[in-house]
Amino acid sequence: MTATFFRNARLIDPEAQTDVMGSLLVRDGRIAGIGAPDEAAPEGATQIDCRGRALAPGIVDWGVKIGEPGERHKESFRSAGRAAAAGGVTTVIARPDTLPPIDTPEALEFAARRATDAPVNIRHMAALTRAREGREMVEIGFLTDAGAVAFTDGVRVVRDSKLLSRCMTYARGLGALIVGHPQDASLSAGAAATSGKFASLYGIPAVSPMAEVMGLDRDLALVEMTGVRWHADQITTEAALPALARARDKGLDVTAGISIHHLTLNEYDVGDYRTFFRFTPPLRPETDRQAMVDAVASGAIDVIASFHTPQDEESKRLPFEAAAPGAVGLQTLLPAAMRLVHQGGLTLPQLWRAISLNPARRLGLEAGRLAKDAPADLVLFDPDAPFVMDRFALLSKSKNTPFDGARMQGRVKGTWVAGNRVYGGEA
Repeated sequence: MTATFFRNARLIDPEAQTDVMGSLLVRDGRIAGIGAPDEAAPEGATQIDCRGRALAPGIVDWGVKIGEPGERHKESFRSAGRAAAAGGVTTVIARPDTLPPIDTPEALEFAARRATDAPVNIRHMAALTRAREGREMVEIGFLTDAGAVAFTDGVRVVRDSKLLSRCMTYARGLGALIVGHPQDASLSAGAAATSGKFASLYGIPAVSPMAEVMGLDRDLALVEMTGVRWHADQITTEAALPALARARDKGLDVTAGISIHHLTLNEYDVGDYRTFFRFTPPLRPETDRQAMVDAVASGAIDVIASFHTPQDEESKRLPFEAAAPGAVGLQTLLPAAMRLVHQGGLTLPQLWRAISLNPARRLGLEAGRLAKDAPADLVLFDPDAPFVMDRFALLSKSKNTPFDGARMQGRVKGTWVAGNRVYGGEA
């Protein structure tokens, strides 16, 4: 039997919401025990002195864009896997917005085979409608059997409410999870900023945050009608929180997520039309950003994700409103999230609840736990280590990060998947 013993570790347990010093034993790919910091290592075990650094469950990053098939020049499974390992991400939940989309069992099988190139776990969402065109439902049952963990058309909102209700009804019968993108598609079409004084001064096409509230209200009404399991991929405005609270009070099976960029950046970061700050939905005012941090801390928002969206230079070197939205985030998720911890908005256990435990639970995965018999998917990191972000040092094929040149804290020292080290070489 193979065994690894981590000693002198700061154990971050998102289930127990604890942050304590201790030791951890891994045997045959699973956590075999948790003990005191000075506990003796079993005979023959490989010993790793964590030197007081944080040891936590590996990150489960929900909503990662990988360019296979169709856009391999932007990101491949191999490059995304290497970037994930370097960022402490041990499970990637891949989006279906590929070219062509993942909308058949055959396409899903192709993606799953290609994903074996990655050193981390990769699970796949499938499209909700054929070609993500919002006209015809996919074969949800067959795709579930093929391994799809959820169904979504991504940022392409299904405009036909009758079709969406049929998808939800069918998904409910199969226990499938639908991921929605709350947005009124007509209002938000062509928008690149949040409406307000800043967008007006800069002449950027903008949309009110109420477009998100309107889309959320419609989707939640359909959830109430059908009883489906449903997750909002991104809730980014304070005005949307009451609708979520009402849905939960009614007993609806609803969860919500947000991107790390909407938690750490605001509308003013666009600056002089910097297209690395072009997102969908657009960056919000500072009051919304702070409200979302508080919502994560309280549990009103369940999941934080990178929404890793690789774009090549040609897609970004365009006028702001014409540039492709999104940023890479597999390697920047952890240090960006450390901003929230160092600013006092979240504790490390609260953060890990949102980036590891909650996404794993919602998707029915074993990951995200620091407990006996849980998978030994782990990240060892120094939450205080300072560095300056260099986008060209990122392992993703694309380098479109808004944090280029930023002073950050939080360095990954090692990543393990099923007990095997996939990143880092330090003791």
